[in-house]
Amino acid sequence: MIAHASLPVSDYKKAKAFYVRVLATLGYTQNMEYGEAAGLNDGTNTDFWIGTNGKGVIPLHIAFAAKDKMQVEAFYKEALAAGATDNGAPGYRKDYWPGYYAAFVHDADGHNVEAVFFDYDEK
Repeated sequence: MIAHASLPVSDYKKAKAFYVRVLATLGYTQNMEYGEAAGLNDGTNTDFWIGTNGKGVIPLHIAFAAKDKMQVEAFYKEALAAGATDNGAPGYRKDYWPGYYAAFVHDADGHNVEAVFFDYDEK
């Protein structure tokens, strides 16, 4: 089990505003900050971090669990409104897994950010 993950960002203030706004749709709040690093949690532990690292940014992929399809859709809508670009509208990805309902966006640094709900009732 992964305890936390961190994404490098090029513009800390812009990225922090984006992730605080967008991840609120999935129940996350910012609860920690150290210099140019911000930690967010979903009520259990600080499991997602963004920050500058001085080494540049290599785009990565990260997926956040959603509680239902509505959260996936809210994530996608809010991310686009906050400046992300589309990388896959909300919908089932049955080629990934039966009931895999997800949406994908690229943030300002090109990270592929996903919200996914595992709909075990969908075949």
